[in-house]
Amino acid sequence: MIYFDNSATTKPYKEVLDSFLTVSSEYFGNPSSLHSMGGQAEKLLFQAREQVAKLLNVKSSEIYFTSGGTESNNIAIKGAALLNRNKGRHLITTSVEHASVRAAMEQLEHEGFEITYLPVDENGRVRPNDVEQAIRKDTILISIMQVNNEVGTVQPIKEIGEMKKKHPHILFHVDTVQGIGKVPLSLYESSVDLCSLSAHKFHGLKGTGILFIREGARLAPLFSGGNQERKMRSGTENVAGAVALAKALRMTMGKSETGMERMKKIKSMLRSGLHEIEGVVVHTPIENSAPHIVNFSLSGMKSEVFIHALEQQGVFVSTTSACSSKKKSPSKTLLAMGVSESLAESAIRISLSFDNTEEEAKKAILVMKKTANQLRKVMD
Repeated sequence: MIYFDNSATTKPYKEVLDSFLTVSSEYFGNPSSLHSMGGQAEKLLFQAREQVAKLLNVKSSEIYFTSGGTESNNIAIKGAALLNRNKGRHLITTSVEHASVRAAMEQLEHEGFEITYLPVDENGRVRPNDVEQAIRKDTILISIMQVNNEVGTVQPIKEIGEMKKKHPHILFHVDTVQGIGKVPLSLYESSVDLCSLSAHKFHGLKGTGILFIREGARLAPLFSGGNQERKMRSGTENVAGAVALAKALRMTMGKSETGMERMKKIKSMLRSGLHEIEGVVVHTPIENSAPHIVNFSLSGMKSEVFIHALEQQGVFVSTTSACSSKKKSPSKTLLAMGVSESLAESAIRISLSFDNTEEEAKKAILVMKKTANQLRKVMD
């Protein structure tokens, strides 16, 4: 099996699974309990928070554990809007955000907020000047992803952060779910106020994530209850999940330096091989793109047909993002980049992890060439 769908989810590290099992079976106390078992769980939660903060070069008091990227995005966006609505009701985002950001924005529109959806260029990149020109007196939040989950375009986060310094009243939220461990991001240097991460994208477990909230930034909590996570996210903490997340992040960061070089080489091999296949159009830009994503279209061929044919050969890829892949509609990201609807309907995404090999890339290209030729003969 060749698994090239790592942007949808990654395989958890064995060590991550082991740590989750150990904490779940031996340290299962509620961290809010006063007895020693509760104290042990609370200590593990504290240590996990400290480890994550150290890896992200931030303060432990700025780390909040969540259920994943979708929840982190919703807390950041809705929490900022609800708390600051008396200061303004204007938010800025892009036309190529993840569904959890887009849907949160659309929901806020129904609540009377005004959203500016910035366009992107043919490479899927927003222009910092467009962001600055969109800022108004009543703007309270800018939300822009670091790495596009479909085509891998890296957005100019640092430039936007620099520009945002002129407007300190505006909160800057970055979704780095696809970037963590693969594309460097200094939260402080980029003036990021809020940042979302999801553990299952870096070999952690599904249902665990992080929201970074810069010290001094304030949000309205979306959940009411026992005031866990310093009143930001009520609900009994998933201690085992937090410990496993910290383990996964530490292992991923440890593999990053050597893994990135191999990943870049594999990506280059894949791009070269794809260009040899008749009818292929590669959408992922060469510059300002993450090392693990290659998005392309096979003209005249439905993406789901090609994906299922590859699956029969043991190669697993995807269409758009996993959240949208079953909707069978053209990629909004590709349409925003100016790609035709017919090509957008035939888009395929290859996404790598540090564990993928050059040998897998060579085999996958051969399988894709063979499969594309066979399907075209059938279609003809």
